[in-house]
Amino acid sequence: MTFNIASINRFLLFQLPAAFFTGIRLTELTEQKAVFTVKHRWINQNPFRSMYFAVQAMAAEISTGVLVMRSIQNSGQKISMLVTHQTADFTKKATGKIRFICEDGATIDQVILKAIQTGEGQELVLRSMGYDEQNVVVSKFEFHWSIKAKS
Repeated sequence: MTFNIASINRFLLFQLPAAFFTGIRLTELTEQKAVFTVKHRWINQNPFRSMYFAVQAMAAEISTGVLVMRSIQNSGQKISMLVTHQTADFTKKATGKIRFICEDGATIDQVILKAIQTGEGQELVLRSMGYDEQNVVVSKFEFHWSIKAKS
């Protein structure tokens, strides 16, 4: 897989259609940062006319996961990845266009290298913040990833 905006959004369509059809899209990807956006619409709203928490969780998780996937591919090794724990705080009603940003890319390479060198599973905690169009935090997510090199 190539890691550019078009290929990741195509990946969403074919591998994670629930994310694609609720409007989640990658808008920025660097070695250190991933930004996914999702606009509040009828298909992703809750009965209170704001974005359903599960849609926010998908966008946040993907913002961390794409950085892990990219680092694994760059390592050239077969490595498994799995979310083992997740926490979230919702601080404001999510309406309009929400950006989910993970800026923890710097730590991922180190953990993957340690998993390769030791052959032992490693845990990695990555954060994703959801911001509305006024740059106000609407939600905060923390994902615990388990990383293990396959033998």
